[in-house]
Amino acid sequence: MKINEMTPGNDNIEFEAIIAKVTVGKTNGNNKSNYLNLVLEDQTGSIDAKLWSATPQDIENFIQGTLVKGKGDIIKYNGNRQMKVSKLAKIDATDQQKMAFIPCAPLPVDEMMDFLDTQINKIKEKTYHDIVVSIMKDHREAFKYAPAASHNHHEFVSGLLYHTYTMVKCGLAMCDIYTSLDQDLLISGIILHDIGKIQELSGPIAPVYTLEGNLLGHISIGAELVKRKADELGFKGEKVTLLIHMILSHHGAKEYGSPVLPMIKEAEILSLIDNIDARMNMFEKALAETEEGEYTKRIFALENRNIYKPKKA
Repeated sequence: MKINEMTPGNDNIEFEAIIAKVTVGKTNGNNKSNYLNLVLEDQTGSIDAKLWSATPQDIENFIQGTLVKGKGDIIKYNGNRQMKVSKLAKIDATDQQKMAFIPCAPLPVDEMMDFLDTQINKIKEKTYHDIVVSIMKDHREAFKYAPAASHNHHEFVSGLLYHTYTMVKCGLAMCDIYTSLDQDLLISGIILHDIGKIQELSGPIAPVYTLEGNLLGHISIGAELVKRKADELGFKGEKVTLLIHMILSHHGAKEYGSPVLPMIKEAEILSLIDNIDARMNMFEKALAETEEGEYTKRIFALENRNIYKPKKA
């Protein structure tokens, strides 16, 4: 059974899934025993699960990123679906095989890349064009399949590509409305704003933060990639500085990780588009797992709100 088909009352269902997250807990009382808190994931969604009375071998085998098959009962706990796992076994699989069990972008990779390539070719300003072309050539394969985050938004195969694709579409619309915007700078900044995430995160399968991700963060990594590429290509001056500023300021506020605030129109638009796209993805993900006429569980990244899913007419 696929995860999106699982509803409370389904008993002894069989499944195959990736362990997206796992922590070890210990029961209360005199006879303390270990259990596993799991987040199981397939292409259709994710579900919280519990494996009670976990053995030392279970703890060793069922780690993040493991492909598993098993059986379980679907219950309702605190208003949300949860699986009580009765049987679990590890499946040996390659990374390519595991990717078939992970949520992915809703559009084909080639379609999104072709769109970005077209927009890159339209960048007239040589500094921006050549830097973007060279960086994307260096990191094309990683960019195509990387997630945009480890949780919250676009945390799926090709999430970074899809996030960039939708943001470029928003950016082009903004340029149609606000005609004084420098379209070359805005589109270049959008395409490169999260390029550091290809090094910040481990990859699309159960992504975790790398050493560089934890110690430097994708904003610093991305700014350094642009600076090195500009030096390599022999570009200096204001345009290089503006492009780096787009990356450094794209979180919009220092408390959200940007070392500087947006100080040009294009940087302000980039930060707003980035926030809109991330939040819309969080809405869509939460509502996809919610019945019509009901509320989602509280979403911490959306000010800890419950989101309502209206009934269809």
